[in-house]
Amino acid sequence: MSRKVKGASVLSLVATLGVILLGTDGSSAFAYSDVATPVEATVQETSQVESAVDAQPEEAAVSGDVQPAFISQPVVQPVPEEPEVVPASASSLHELVASVPVPDSLDEQMRCLAGAIYFESKGEPLAGQLAVGRVIIARTESSRFPSSYCGVVYQRSQFSFVRGGRMPAINAGSRAWTRAKKLAVIARDNAWESPAEGALFFHANYVSPRWKNKLTRLAQIDNHIFYR
Repeated sequence: MSRKVKGASVLSLVATLGVILLGTDGSSAFAYSDVATPVEATVQETSQVESAVDAQPEEAAVSGDVQPAFISQPVVQPVPEEPEVVPASASSLHELVASVPVPDSLDEQMRCLAGAIYFESKGEPLAGQLAVGRVIIARTESSRFPSSYCGVVYQRSQFSFVRGGRMPAINAGSRAWTRAKKLAVIARDNAWESPAEGALFFHANYVSPRWKNKLTRLAQIDNHIFYR
């Protein structure tokens, strides 16, 4: 009897151990499943996020969110036109000079042009002063001379007022300088036709340079004679 009990106890013990062992294996498999499930969920979530990113522009367009946009055509800003310095019309050169505003400032090139007008012809009539300015400009357009106003004015042995490669001091407060600045603008813009247009040379009528016989005389304006 005791042997049967012991045998039964042994069988019971074996059965119990089997249940315990089976239960542990099941828990182990479940635990693996628990670990695998978040990984799979993460992959799915990542896939969903990537899909959401790809779809963002279209979704933003539907939802009204502001997104950067590429412009297929260039945006052209209109450039404001510079105001005309010289009036469109005048009945005389005197009227034109009177109507031209005095330049607030002159760059180096325009100062050279105005300086040549001032020193070479400030005592001459307006037409004579304009003609001197147009000679400077005509020289810059000729291959025989420098291509800038200052280059022409400071060219060696061309203008007697230039001493040592420098221009004398200008009386900036004088009416003659104000007039010379205005005439420089008119000459630059070719706003009034000069009777000596096209001239490249001139001299005072009280001198008789030898080179004049090789040139074509165009006009005499008061004390200056102009040649091409």
